[in-house]
Amino acid sequence: MNKPIDPAVGLYLDLMKQCLTRTSFQERFREIIYRRGSVPRLLMTPFQALLRMKGYALCAQNTFSAGDRAAGQDWPADAETMIGLKRLENIQECVTGAIQRGVSGDLIETGVWRGGACIFMRAILKAYGETGRTVWVADSFEGVPKPDPEKYPADAAEEREAAFYKFDQLAVSEEQVRGNFARYGLLDSQVRFLKGWFRDTLPTIPATQNFAVIRLDGDLYESTWDALTSLYPKLSPGGYCLIDDYGGIPACRNAVEDYRSREGIHEPIQSVDRTGVFWQKAEGVSVTAARPRS
Repeated sequence: MNKPIDPAVGLYLDLMKQCLTRTSFQERFREIIYRRGSVPRLLMTPFQALLRMKGYALCAQNTFSAGDRAAGQDWPADAETMIGLKRLENIQECVTGAIQRGVSGDLIETGVWRGGACIFMRAILKAYGETGRTVWVADSFEGVPKPDPEKYPADAAEEREAAFYKFDQLAVSEEQVRGNFARYGLLDSQVRFLKGWFRDTLPTIPATQNFAVIRLDGDLYESTWDALTSLYPKLSPGGYCLIDDYGGIPACRNAVEDYRSREGIHEPIQSVDRTGVFWQKAEGVSVTAARPRS
């Protein structure tokens, strides 16, 4: 692991990880949010609406597991990230590695939820005095898109089984994410928001833009493919590609493997935890946009 330039840097970043995951400040309660279209939601919506009018929310006692939180295997009630300590440590290693090796470019995450991973990226730049890089925060801020199995057959299982697009917990507004940045004193000109579906927003990034670290957390085949085809050609040699859902969602893994196969990408994939993986882009590699598997 890359060593911090000053002990205070390490202490600050460790504290940020603890705060962003709420590992040291465990949530006692969590709001009950039912999946869209479910019977419990239909039954409870009027009651929950009445509670909100009175300034209350329907909550349950939160069960906390340090192991699950470290591995990013739960949905935190209040934490700004659900990716866990191990994947935050991976972000730290990759961003500091890019800084120390002089890899050019900005940092970007596609699919940010409450913004915790991007907040941590900005904290790393702050700690190392990096004023020439920007953190791009790319999200619909409306949740996960509904799968399109006709165009992307690999997403058919996701629509049948997980149906992430029905979870209101995943729809966090841009205003709330900006507020989370501001809470840590990290909302400034080195943070850039890119709102909308990836298929619409990512192609608008200038061709001259390059990135030192790209982190993809889109769940679906479609979202992962859109992010790879738009961003990987802009990843600087020696830069890092982080995939959040490779080990947890088959559709995401299929998109990564299809893209790597079509582009002849042979850099070894390294595991972070049960779900997250990453690899470092080799020097002197040229990659172009590709078409999805038909």
